[in-house]
Amino acid sequence: MLDKAHIGKTLGRITTEVEKGRLRFFAKATGETNPIYTDEAAAKAAGYRSLPVPPSYFFCQQMLDDPDPTGWLTGLGVDLQYVLHGEQSFEYFDMAFAGDSLTFESCVTDIYDKKGGALEFLVTETTAVNQLNQVVVKMKSTTVVRNPGAGRK
Repeated sequence: MLDKAHIGKTLGRITTEVEKGRLRFFAKATGETNPIYTDEAAAKAAGYRSLPVPPSYFFCQQMLDDPDPTGWLTGLGVDLQYVLHGEQSFEYFDMAFAGDSLTFESCVTDIYDKKGGALEFLVTETTAVNQLNQVVVKMKSTTVVRNPGAGRK
């Protein structure tokens, strides 16, 4: 069982630069065809200072530069073979662009269970600020942890 004492625990801080090549690759991988996400001239013609960061890219950006992207889970005692992605949501405050430096800071905001402890839910919130210390996005993610032996009689 996850210890509810972890609620409020900060999971670390990562600072990373948004790279054009990664943005182009993400656009291609997700089937994005709008040239503002791949062609800097098109982005500038549309009024942007560089390639804009697509809405769901922030989650990927954080994971790309974390030297141990699942370390926070194992640090909480979670066995990765029982992890499922539950949900994620984003609240946007400002745009980010290629060349920006983003700092991500995450913390555990809730832990609860269902089905007699057979499923535990670990909720984290991450705030990303840019190089001007302006909040760009807040992300909320729920990780589901299966406990194969729990909830059975």
